[in-house]
Amino acid sequence: MALSNIRIVLVRPTHPGNVGATARAMKNMSLHNLYLVAPKDCPSPEATDRAVGADDVLHSAIICPSLDEAIKDCHLVIGTSARQRRIEWPTLDPAGGAARLIEGARHGPVALLFGQERTGLLNSELDRCHLMLSIPADKNYSSLNLASAVQIFAYEIYQAHLAETDRDSDAVFAAQSNLASHEDLQGLYRHLEQVLMQIGFLDPENPRYLMRRLMRLFNRSGLDQNELNILRGILTSVQQQSKINLDKNSQE
Repeated sequence: MALSNIRIVLVRPTHPGNVGATARAMKNMSLHNLYLVAPKDCPSPEATDRAVGADDVLHSAIICPSLDEAIKDCHLVIGTSARQRRIEWPTLDPAGGAARLIEGARHGPVALLFGQERTGLLNSELDRCHLMLSIPADKNYSSLNLASAVQIFAYEIYQAHLAETDRDSDAVFAAQSNLASHEDLQGLYRHLEQVLMQIGFLDPENPRYLMRRLMRLFNRSGLDQNELNILRGILTSVQQQSKINLDKNSQE
């Protein structure tokens, strides 16, 4: 069940051969949910050739026009990157990330994101992630081929799955509340940004990295649906009180 809730998401892939090789790497490790976000060339004979027997994974791949569409029902989203970013993300190695994916997949859909071959994930795409994974490699040549990176992570996910099946899962994992989906989190962030501008805390002309840091904060916390509803309720109350204060000042 856990493996069936894990989706591999390739964001804007440009080489169909990598897409086919990714399908093969996934099937080797019992992963079957492939999502493609705005692929450059799909379907493609080259992708089919490189899939080598994993045609079922390739042909059942879900093509999405946007990343938000691909992960809208996921409660855990993890990105991969070979380079450091200006704002630090919580980062795990492949084994640690695989364990988090297996744990999260017990409670609903989760996603592992891979960026475009040339650029990797953009900062705006990493903003959707709760965690970032990085493969330790030679610092002078740390960039891996896309399909090779998928194979490494897929292997670690399968190993984490095997380790999990050897344990009494009911004793290891306590029951969790219904975790907030990516779509619901994006609604919270839009609401939060609106309120912060309304009360004058966020200057839209000079936002700096405020929303990105706040998103990172809430992504780390793993909000459940009840917690998210509480935060939305607080924001609504702030909006209402702000309007009351504004009306009073205008009457004075």
